[in-house]
Amino acid sequence: MSTGPEDRPSPWPALWALVIGFFMILVDSTIVAVAVPTLMETFDTDVDGVLWVSSAYLLAYAVPLLVTGRLGDRFGPRPVYLTGLAVFTLASLWCGLSGELGLGLAGLVAARVVQGLGASMMTPQTMTVITRTFPAERRGTAMALWGATAGIATLAGPLLGGVLLDSLGWEWIFFVNLPVGVIGWVLAWRLVPRLPTHTHRFDVLGVALSAVALFCLVFGLQEGQAYGWGRIWGWVSVPLLIGVGVAALLLFVWWQARQRGEPLVPLRLFTDRNFSLANVGITTMGFTVTALIFPFYVWAQSVRGLSPTEAALVMAPSSVLSFLLARTAGRLTDRVHPRFLVGTGTVLLATGLWLLTVAMTPTAPLWRALAAAGVLGVANPLIWGPLSTTATRNLPMASAGAGAGVYNTTRQLGAVLGSAAIAVLMQARISAHLGTGGAAGADGADGLSRALAESLYLPMGVILLGAVAALFFERPRHLVRR
Repeated sequence: MSTGPEDRPSPWPALWALVIGFFMILVDSTIVAVAVPTLMETFDTDVDGVLWVSSAYLLAYAVPLLVTGRLGDRFGPRPVYLTGLAVFTLASLWCGLSGELGLGLAGLVAARVVQGLGASMMTPQTMTVITRTFPAERRGTAMALWGATAGIATLAGPLLGGVLLDSLGWEWIFFVNLPVGVIGWVLAWRLVPRLPTHTHRFDVLGVALSAVALFCLVFGLQEGQAYGWGRIWGWVSVPLLIGVGVAALLLFVWWQARQRGEPLVPLRLFTDRNFSLANVGITTMGFTVTALIFPFYVWAQSVRGLSPTEAALVMAPSSVLSFLLARTAGRLTDRVHPRFLVGTGTVLLATGLWLLTVAMTPTAPLWRALAAAGVLGVANPLIWGPLSTTATRNLPMASAGAGAGVYNTTRQLGAVLGSAAIAVLMQARISAHLGTGGAAGADGADGLSRALAESLYLPMGVILLGAVAALFFERPRHLVRR
């Protein structure tokens, strides 16, 4: 049943309002990384304890995405987004006050869980609004802005975190969300239209199976390194948890195929080749962007002695160029076959990673790393926006939320895989070059640099799998009509 849309002359104001909140929640995925030493000292804990500040957020963000995407179809993207933004903003206040209120690390982790839940309500709605308010032939420019926001926010988090940490203290990496959240909420309330809703019956068993599958998989992959890929507690181990997750996921897919009513994830979405391939592409992109951050920042701070802010500034050309080129990439997305855009972007991204491996030595001039970051910045807008546009062009309006939920879930799973895999590879390469006891002086710095640079070959190879997927994109319908 429709609630009656309130049409607006242009959907762009609504999109800009949504982008504010979307940027904020993605920044919070990486902003805590630079505050790990400070939080260890503040809460008198080890690195594994502090990593839960990030892990809890990412876990609570990723697991509900399939459900929250469907909520947008049922109740409308506007109210679900506004509720999520309110929850996220209030949880940010809780995070910042956790030290002053004496809540300890457990209080901060709990607040981050609530933050993640708010973020999971917001993210699918941003894509849904674009899909339902922009015509297919103009959607590329809008999705380019959405995609550029994702790319910029992921890389800008450490820069913003470093500046706030160096100047105001760790609490402000959370307090900064308060004015942004209030402004974003008011703008979204005023500018985002009420869109028609669709009567849905919730697939309760599907919700339960998806929650179990995603929780077990995300937790197992995300925390496996911390537990040495062995026992977690009692008889529960990381391999067992991942196995349960895989089994629950297979059972979920089987149940969705058997559903005669209304499945949580309509499998017919995957009959669209471009939707399926775009999900493969965004998985490789989530993996790559997450995996490149850790080796680079360890090298910049541990080998080159840069502060968190200085290290983030070396990567700044990537964010700046991504933003400047987003509009041009969007126009190309509406005119050019996605095979060429995504294929070119993924190959460029792999090239930028290779240049970064060459630059990551103890003595190489920093302009080499800056140049590599520039190549990454040119590549990003050719991937993020075109992939999201290609995934959503042919979605039926009644399933826009479900499609957005699937797409964002695969992106987050890619990021979790990237985080887990790069941690294991970094440890293996460091042990290979430095041994268990490490090495001192110039030999140690050179060995650590080589180990971290070699780690980047993994995301380089994974993003090239995205390039292979792009080769099989079909020409979009609006280009065929021309």
